[in-house]
Formats: sequence, structure tokens, C-alpha cells
Amino acid sequence: MIYGSGFFSSPWDCAKRNVFLMASIIFTAIYLISCFLNSDHFAVLNQSEVRNSDDSEEKDILLTRKYGHLQMGSENILHKNIIENLNKFLWEENGELPAEKVKIENKNRSASTWSFKFIINEKEKCKDKTPFLILLIATTAAEIQRRSSIRKTWGNESVVQGVEVVRLFMLGVESRGPDEVLLRESEQYHDIIQQDFLDTYYNLTLKTLMGMKWVASYCSGASFVMKTDSDVFVNTIYLIEKLLRPLSPPPQNYFTGCLMRGHKPIRNKNSKWYISEEEYPGDNYYPFCSGTGYIFSGDLASKIVNASVMIKYIHLEDVYVGLCLNAKGIQIVPPPSYSLFNIYKVPFSPCLYSNIITSHHIRTNEHIVFWERLQKKNHTC
Repeated sequence: MIYGSGFFSSPWDCAKRNVFLMASIIFTAIYLISCFLNSDHFAVLNQSEVRNSDDSEEKDILLTRKYGHLQMGSENILHKNIIENLNKFLWEENGELPAEKVKIENKNRSASTWSFKFIINEKEKCKDKTPFLILLIATTAAEIQRRSSIRKTWGNESVVQGVEVVRLFMLGVESRGPDEVLLRESEQYHDIIQQDFLDTYYNLTLKTLMGMKWVASYCSGASFVMKTDSDVFVNTIYLIEKLLRPLSPPPQNYFTGCLMRGHKPIRNKNSKWYISEEEYPGDNYYPFCSGTGYIFSGDLASKIVNASVMIKYIHLEDVYVGLCLNAKGIQIVPPPSYSLFNIYKVPFSPCLYSNIITSHHIRTNEHIVFWERLQKKNHTC
């Protein structure tokens, strides 16, 4: 064959064109297959596969294949909305809320627009009683021994004879699906409430508001409420007998604790209490009480929850509660003594601990050791 008279001038030219033709066919085939895999038709097939799969790892693979194409590209609003819907789907399928979803959305909306659901609830806790004091204790699922120590000591619901006390530990979620250990603990003690937000430091405001919503919904007749943390020692005997009982009849619009006035937002990103100008543009905080331990009258629970509908979310829960109080025109009452509520660890001595309400940074075993020594009453001050 004489190539000069046809399409090709040489065998080499023919070979090159054949290679190009084959490559074009292969790439076209790959493109058509990828379009099919990303089509709605295939998405429906994948969704069926996902729902029928019992293996969580296999679910992740299928979900990634189904939605991987959504992660591409631009930062325009349409793509952001798609990814937010994807995150919601992943939460429904796997029981795990991506942390970035919480962080992005919280910056742009008030806390009460969140509709988190109770996974563990104690609706009947106040059915046949009107507590004098409710203890709302922020904790995490892993702190089993801390909760046990608190139940045996200052968090005992019979701590003061003749005074109705209700104890509740507040948690979010940390893992996919139900926590069987936590569920068994709840069934045994009936003192745990949990909603389906991610249990992180950034979401402490959600945890606190969960407790306040619980009080407003199921125990609104309580005289007083204390919010505190699991690493805080609380002298509940002093709290009840020296601070609260003398307030007779129980007041309304009462809020006290370690009062923080004149504090400014910390803009240093290395600080635990850093807050961006985007999240909180103001130059000063309104007065608030340290989240390590504050007391409020039962009527304020619903008022704070109502205020949160209009207040933009910030992750510093004590500062956020101060914003809600300010919105309602509630003045914080300074404690009778500034040594009562302590944001640091008070060195233990029976004399000191007999005359304070809170001490921070308490280790698990110290709840029991300090409490037992305090109850011996054989010390001379």
C-alpha cells in the first residue's frame, strides 16, 4: 500500500492517529460511566444499598460514592446549601453530626432555633414533688466515676433533710448510635438528660440551654436552680442553709454566682476563651457569672430560654447567659461574699470548705475525700 496516496503519509503517522483515536474512545467511555454513577438514578440505587446495609463502614463508602461529587469546587451559596443538606443526611444515616456544621450555623443564628431532640429524658422527675433546688451538672459520657462520686457526696438528693433536691447530669452525643453504657446508667439512677447535639466545648451553650429548657418544661415550680460542672466541688449544705433558705419566700428574677464585670472579649487565638469579632463584635461583655457555678430562681429558666430566641449564639455559655439576662433587664445579684464562688481550686481545709460554695478543678477522688472530711465536723476553726 502506498501511504502517500491515502489518508496517511507513513505507517508511523497511522499508528499515532490510531493511538489518539483509542485514547479518545476510552476517555469518552470513562466520562459516560462517571456521569451515570453520579446520576439521580444511581443515587436512588445507592440509597437503597445504604439503608439495607448493616455495616457502618460500608455505609460510609456508599455515602461517599453517592455524594462525593458534591464536595467539589466552588464556595458559592448553592454548593454550601448542598453540603449542609448532605451533612444533615449523614447525621440521619449514621447518627453523627459533623462538627463543622454546628460551628458554621451557630455563628449565624440564635441558639433556640435549634430543634435538638432528647435521647435521654426524665420527664417524670418532678411529677410528685416541687424541688427546692435543681442541680444541673455539665458532664461527658466518659466521666462515669465523676458522676458516681458526685452522687455519693454533694450531689446526693437527700443532702439536707427535709429539702427536695433534684440532680441532673447534662450531656450531648459523642458517638454513632446509642451509648449502651450511658443508657444503663440512666436506667439505674434516672438522673441523666441528653440531647442529640455534638458534645464539644464549642457546644456548652447548647448543653446549658438544654438544662434550662428542661426546668422550664418539666419542673417550672422549682425554687432555685444551680448550673455547675463535674470538676467543681459544691458545698450544697452551705448553699441551701446559708444562702438560699434565708431568702424566704423564694425570690423571682434572682441570679448570683462569681460575678464577672467589665470583661472584654479575648481576641488571642491561643486562649481557651478566644472569640472572634465575627462571633461577638462588641468590645465589652455584659455582666455575667462564671459557668463554674451560678444560682438562679426557677422562674428565670423560661425567661432565659425565651431571650435566647433573639440572641445570636456564642459558644461561651456563661457570657451568653449574661447576654440573655441583659436582654430581659435582669440584674445579677452580687454574692454576700466574694469568697463563696471560686473559679480556681481552693486548697482544701475543713475550715475553708465549710464556708465556701464552689471550688474548681476537683479531681474525681477529691469529691469523696473532701466531702467525707467536711462531714466529720471534728475540726476546730
